[in-house]
Amino acid sequence: MVIILARNWWALVLRGVLDVLFGIAAFAWPGITLAVLAILYGAFALVDGCFAIAAAVVGRPRGMPWWALLVEGVLGIAVGAITFFWPGITVLALLIMVASWAFATGVLEIVAAVRLRNEIRGEWLLALSGLLSIALGIALAVTLVVNPAAGVVAVSWMIGAYAITFGVLFIVLGLRLRSWAHRESGAATPAGEPMKGAARGSANLAH
Repeated sequence: MVIILARNWWALVLRGVLDVLFGIAAFAWPGITLAVLAILYGAFALVDGCFAIAAAVVGRPRGMPWWALLVEGVLGIAVGAITFFWPGITVLALLIMVASWAFATGVLEIVAAVRLRNEIRGEWLLALSGLLSIALGIALAVTLVVNPAAGVVAVSWMIGAYAITFGVLFIVLGLRLRSWAHRESGAATPAGEPMKGAARGSANLAH
């Protein structure tokens, strides 16, 4: 399972890069409107969900906690689709939706990290991203209670900060898996050489 995850390190890095780009866009657009924010967030959730489902499909044969990634992916795609097909979405509805998605995603990522703790050394990055998602969900829930009339810019900044941090964590996790894969492939090469020598010796004895 770890080998498959390491071989697909680029997918984690790409997911992180896209998240960072989304976060930068949310910060760099001071006059953002609710419609634009909904579209940006919808695209973010859809892409993130597709990557999670892809990871579940690839990792399932080797015992990876595929169901957690699958649920996370389905939730992301569902939330993204809702934002696209609900043109009249309000800030309040967007807050509720993002808060629910972030909290559920965080729980699932922590579950996946716990399942992977004996397989990879960078599982704490996945757990940290889960805690970050839960923190975003709680922060948005508090905003709903304390200041339900929060502006679009404030909401976009909160989501943008989350996306950038989340993306950086996944980039680091992907790069660590890449380094692990290189070390494992380098260690496997010398181990195979004595076996080849032994095989040649056996062949000579047979003659």
